[in-house]
Amino acid sequence: MKNNNHLATKILIGLAVGIVAAVATLIAGAWWPDVLTVMRRVSTAVFDPVGQVFLRMLFFVVIPLVFTSLASGVAQLGRLDRLGPLAGRTFLLFFLNMAIATAIGLVAMNTIQPGHHLDPEAKAQLMTEFGGNADKAIAREQAQPTPGLGMLVDMFMPKNLFGAFVGFSRDSLGEVLPLILFAILVGAAGTQLGEERRAKLLGGLDMVTEIMTRIVGFALRIAPYAVPAMIYSVIVKVGIDVLIALAVFVAVVGVCLMLHLFGTMSLWLRFLARRNPLTFFRQIRPVLITAFSTSSSSASLPASLQSANEELKLSPSTSGFVLPLGATMNMSGTALYEGCVVLFVAQAFGVDLSLTQQCMLMFLSVLSAVAVAGIPGGSLPLIAGLLVTFGVPPGGIAIIFGADRILDMLRTTTNVGSDMVTATVVDAQVRRG
Repeated sequence: MKNNNHLATKILIGLAVGIVAAVATLIAGAWWPDVLTVMRRVSTAVFDPVGQVFLRMLFFVVIPLVFTSLASGVAQLGRLDRLGPLAGRTFLLFFLNMAIATAIGLVAMNTIQPGHHLDPEAKAQLMTEFGGNADKAIAREQAQPTPGLGMLVDMFMPKNLFGAFVGFSRDSLGEVLPLILFAILVGAAGTQLGEERRAKLLGGLDMVTEIMTRIVGFALRIAPYAVPAMIYSVIVKVGIDVLIALAVFVAVVGVCLMLHLFGTMSLWLRFLARRNPLTFFRQIRPVLITAFSTSSSSASLPASLQSANEELKLSPSTSGFVLPLGATMNMSGTALYEGCVVLFVAQAFGVDLSLTQQCMLMFLSVLSAVAVAGIPGGSLPLIAGLLVTFGVPPGGIAIIFGADRILDMLRTTTNVGSDMVTATVVDAQVRRG
């Protein structure tokens, strides 16, 4: 516990140093533009690679860790009939978590209407600066298959399982949904083995999990240096001017995300899990910092599992089942963000969405959030698809690109924190009944 808190403190200090240095660079760049130009090049050449070493060490262990922890969690149930109640509680809480978060975001956006406050010149600047990235996101969305039962089957059950989760390129994390289904099937089959053989299976899975966790420990040793490098690079490249143009939107979404994480989730902890929220969030502080700094639910999974088992003392079968699923499917922060972006861009372009359309938007935000890859920027192609669905110019997604990286950190923190709360609630319910 002391080591985790010490690490979290060092990461927070590094984060503050990175932010202060970036702001100082931007101020100096306002007087001497060459300084900003040089530091942007340095960020690309030096700071980005340092951050990528940290991120990719975490990505290395995602696939084996998801498989072993989920398969072990199911196999530890002992009897297959226990999987039904556990899965039922988990998926119900996932849906409620995302629906409540999206509703909070939509109510706030309708009340404050930040899209109407965006200056036309700022909008034109943002469209010009980030239009190329928007086109890429739209192209990725158009490459997706048409939604339907066939797409659902293809998402979870590809013909080539290993090809799906290995990925099609060196830059691809691979698909996690098919791996999740396969891990559940392996764990379910493991419950049918004799006691001795099931113990051997669990021993092998737990050994791999422990090895992956130790690799995560190696990565966390460089986190206090990688985190300031990443945040410095983001702020120096994005710039303050663009963020100011989006200040109201960023503030609304940020407040909504924190309200859901520390408000709604505190109520869940108090009344559903009977835990003290202040103690709980203090215990998972290193996990939240990891989520914020990496902007990746998948990269945060190793820290989540470690905290659930060592700090929160959750049942390994519950944490091993809920958290890997949550890292892929329980995206409350992403669902909230998607709904807010669609309304924001619609307001900026003068497109009014009726109450019925907004109810549909809430439902679609929840569904699309489930399909988001647990990596930085994974939601952008799906947001482009939602804009098209509601008759909003998809190129308008460029408006939010300037602030997306900052908000990506906040929504990932909400995603991961909600996963930890959900696992805690499920564990408490399983123990009681």
